[in-house]
Amino acid sequence: MIKYSHRTEAALRAIRSLIRAAELGGKRLAATTGLTPSQLLVLQEVARQNETTAGAIATAVRFGHATVTNIVDRLEQNELVVRRRGEQDRRQVWVAITPKGRSALLAAPDMLQDTFQTRYEALPDWEQAMIAAMLERLTALLNADTSDAAPLIDAGKIDRPARE
Repeated sequence: MIKYSHRTEAALRAIRSLIRAAELGGKRLAATTGLTPSQLLVLQEVARQNETTAGAIATAVRFGHATVTNIVDRLEQNELVVRRRGEQDRRQVWVAITPKGRSALLAAPDMLQDTFQTRYEALPDWEQAMIAAMLERLTALLNADTSDAAPLIDAGKIDRPARE
């Protein structure tokens, strides 16, 4: 068995605690709404815009266009959003939230990133900068700095179906 230094062990425990918190948050969300955190983020963006395109969603949530299309497909299958063709440009597809989608948003528990935002923004600027720099350094140490960079704390694949 590998022997870690005290600091390495503490850092690894903290990383594992974050991953576990993300897993539990995702499970709580799935149990309550049937959604994954990524699906919830996309649904929230559609609700915020009222009606929008997959490209605009992708830009807003920082997911790839193909990823957003897959997520919107699943949301549409579950009748949480509807798509319609543009009237002037039939190539353009608009996405809108349904009443069932709005109900899912109301039922959704607070996500880990919401708790983080509230507490993080209450910190002094210097501490926010220090934490952001440390997290960026950590992602570089783990070669994770090329991964999707959406503002979402989730341990699973971005476009996985709910309840995997």
